[in-house]
Amino acid sequence: MSSGFEIKKVEAMEILDSRGNFTVRTFVTTKAGIRDFGDAPAGASRGIREAVELRDEDGGVRKAVESVNYYINYALHGMDVRYQKDVDLTMIKLDGTENKSRLGGNSIISTSIAVAKTAARALGVEVFEYIGGFRNHTIPVPLLNILNGGKHAGNQLKIQEFIVIPLGFDSLKEALKASTAVYKTLKNLITERYGKIYTALGDEGGISPPLSKTVDALDFIYTAVKNSGYEDKIYLGMDAAASEFYNERENVYEIDGSKKTPDEMIDFYKDLADAYPILYLEDPFNENDFERFSVLQSKLKKVIVTGDDLYTTNAKYLKKGIEAKSTTGVIVKLNQVGTVTETLEFFDLARENSIKTVVSHRSGETEDNFIADMAVGLNSDFIKTGAPARGERTSKYNRLLEIEKEYGFRYKRV
Repeated sequence: MSSGFEIKKVEAMEILDSRGNFTVRTFVTTKAGIRDFGDAPAGASRGIREAVELRDEDGGVRKAVESVNYYINYALHGMDVRYQKDVDLTMIKLDGTENKSRLGGNSIISTSIAVAKTAARALGVEVFEYIGGFRNHTIPVPLLNILNGGKHAGNQLKIQEFIVIPLGFDSLKEALKASTAVYKTLKNLITERYGKIYTALGDEGGISPPLSKTVDALDFIYTAVKNSGYEDKIYLGMDAAASEFYNERENVYEIDGSKKTPDEMIDFYKDLADAYPILYLEDPFNENDFERFSVLQSKLKKVIVTGDDLYTTNAKYLKKGIEAKSTTGVIVKLNQVGTVTETLEFFDLARENSIKTVVSHRSGETEDNFIADMAVGLNSDFIKTGAPARGERTSKYNRLLEIEKEYGFRYKRV
């Protein structure tokens, strides 16, 4: 082993995320003095099978920082940063729990990301090259959440994200230029109807107007698309995050002022897909209903029904979804499973089964743009990183623009 790649120190600190909460930033330093960092994002709506964040009673992450500075630091000392799988397995074994609750998923994922970035820096290559090799890559299509509901907003909308999808473009730059035009047009429409105060931003940069009906939100966005002149190039999508409005005791979904049975929800989504150019639908049912996902996917042939809380970036649950033919899309979130290695295994399983991949941020983010490089390195179909606003979101878009300009990679055709 070359001493230049050996880990000399792993050290963490508390930093602020985009919601003003503390999270973990971990630095990895090699014996050659090469150093980089990784941040742990945090979700507002979380799947029950996600890796567990280690948090203090006051909301801080001092315990997680201590996990890194003591246990993880000593366990990884002398290991080669280039051997990502060995590093990640060491942390998994050290934690010893199913959901990484001993050391904390936030401690482990921040370290895992830091190791990957430090290895790339030590080798003198771009992070996306380190992850995906030296070949032609593609730039993923962004899913831009421009109108917020659910836990990401303060309105009465139950659907968590209303998304625009710029497919019909030759470059990411053109796609983002069109998407920002729609975003600004939407703001103007909301201002005209409700006043400028209602263009305040939600957690992921989308606006959160005083709406309560799903169709009202879709009408606003579709009008913005048409008024911007992109009716034939920009499609719509939704992240329902349905577990958040599912009443388990009654087995109903409480949405748009009424209670709907699972079968009625299938009709609800089908009617929306018939009325609007919807291409993408995430978490339309609660996180345990693999069967209803499958039924809906069979009825919406042209819609990418996608699992997030259904799978939590865990290959074990994705295998179940593959058997049930539950979805044609998956969300890929590093901190859900807790290591880069497990994330890549999940991604590969999806790709092997012709399932569309969506590398995704969390609602609580930092300026770390690792997921942009990861999406390019893996040739992901999509990337989901919020509205074209707020620095923790634009840092990912700007990194993608930089890669596109420097390397000339083509924009993904989905």
